[in-house]
Amino acid sequence: MASHYKDLIAWQKAMAMVLRVYEATEQFPKREIFSLTDQIRRAAVSVPSNIAEGQAHFHTREFIRFLRHSRGSLAELETQILIAKGLKYLPESQAEQLLNDAAEVSRILSGLISSLAAKS
Repeated sequence: MASHYKDLIAWQKAMAMVLRVYEATEQFPKREIFSLTDQIRRAAVSVPSNIAEGQAHFHTREFIRFLRHSRGSLAELETQILIAKGLKYLPESQAEQLLNDAAEVSRILSGLISSLAAKS
């Protein structure tokens, strides 16, 4: 296991995704600041935050639990991106990029969970 959460590719990719989510939601209508904008940002921030918190516990079972929470936040984020796309708050290309980012982080998390579960 990595000695620090910042060394994990899952965390690094999730952090890059958060930055892209923040950039994308800057263009949302101001009336959405306390609703969809806030929800999307919270879901995105939750992904690397749970990875970091789980790794800091130093117990494989706990780490896996937090990684699963990250995957749940990714599903929430994907749903919210699709809503934003449907409302035309996001251009098609930007929505697809964010969905691709989420899918990539999800695959990495799945692999990490499988690897950790096999070792425990």
